[in-house]
Amino acid sequence: MKRICYLLTLCSLMACQQTPPFTDTFKTAVVEQGDIVNTVTSTGTVEPVNSVDVGTQVSGIIDKIYVDFNSVVKEGQIIAELDKTTLEADLHSAEANLASSKAELTYQKANYNRIKSLYERQVISDVEMEQAQYQYDKAKAAYSKVQADMSRVKKNLDYATIYSPISGVVLYKAVEEGQTVASSFNTPTLFTIAQDLKQMRVIANIDEADIGAVKEGQAVTFTVDAYPHDTFKGTVSQVRLQATTTSNVVTYEVVIDAPNNDLKLKPGLTANITIITQAANNVLMVPVKALSFKPTIANAPKRPEMPAAPQQADSIKRPALQANEKIIFVKDGDGMHPKKVEIGLTNGIKTEIKNGLAVGDTVVIEQTAEINMPMPPAGAGGGSPFMPQPPGRNRRK
Repeated sequence: MKRICYLLTLCSLMACQQTPPFTDTFKTAVVEQGDIVNTVTSTGTVEPVNSVDVGTQVSGIIDKIYVDFNSVVKEGQIIAELDKTTLEADLHSAEANLASSKAELTYQKANYNRIKSLYERQVISDVEMEQAQYQYDKAKAAYSKVQADMSRVKKNLDYATIYSPISGVVLYKAVEEGQTVASSFNTPTLFTIAQDLKQMRVIANIDEADIGAVKEGQAVTFTVDAYPHDTFKGTVSQVRLQATTTSNVVTYEVVIDAPNNDLKLKPGLTANITIITQAANNVLMVPVKALSFKPTIANAPKRPEMPAAPQQADSIKRPALQANEKIIFVKDGDGMHPKKVEIGLTNGIKTEIKNGLAVGDTVVIEQTAEINMPMPPAGAGGGSPFMPQPPGRNRRK
């Protein structure tokens, strides 16, 4: 009898209960102020801005070397010399040929003038005049050729002394004294000289998906394994148009200027670079989820006798939006209401708010539903009437 009375009382309370069987709860976030940065990451190689491979244009034996690895050199400084014995002999031979050719030219010129005088007096024939003219022209051509050979031999002798073309540091030395170098087909490299190690550059390979965001003048930060706790700074100076394809991956070379006043950066180091493509500093920002939030009770549980809940809160009127405008739901003491805001830069986690909100405003980012279970009335035994009762309870006396 008591159970029947309790069930009647519980049904009556549920029928008169004002609280709905479920309530919506909202996850919120506070509008804050900070920085939003978009970046592109890659790896590259540290290189000198300007380096020159120094070679030789003549063949011979290396006689003297005046520099070594890491030697500091000045422009025009002698750094090596080849054995000049053969070249000096060629020079003496050229000088002798030049003297002989000059004597021949002097003789043929005098002979030509003599024949010409006789020809003008019609003492000799046309054939003799033509022969004298031919010999004179031939002597002039031979003299010009010997002069050219003389210049070439002198130049080769000068090439036997190797000078530094720039001021800088010797990065690489490929020869030793006594070694023979041959320049028959190409110019052999003897030294590599970097102009100024206080100004370095990083050659980075940027993926084709990211290259559109990289522009000249953008700020860059990078690290190298040699100094894992140091962060170096640079600037994008060039985006090269030539593409490189490796294993079907297309990349573009980007040149980054990097000051190196403390000489920590060394040629050949691998740099892990971060290019700052977009940045908004000290701006209002909200989570990206706040921009896509729409009130709904579709996930809330429904009792069979209740009508189906609407999928969208159609009663909320949404104003017309521009391309850079969004609707954000703000929660305050009066409840939740939509607000039109102007958005800016986003990094996929936070979005800049240019207009429409203030620091400290609360925005809704997520909605969930909770079931409201009615509590048993006071004095009803503190338990469910359908649960088994302990022995001796409700025993008739």
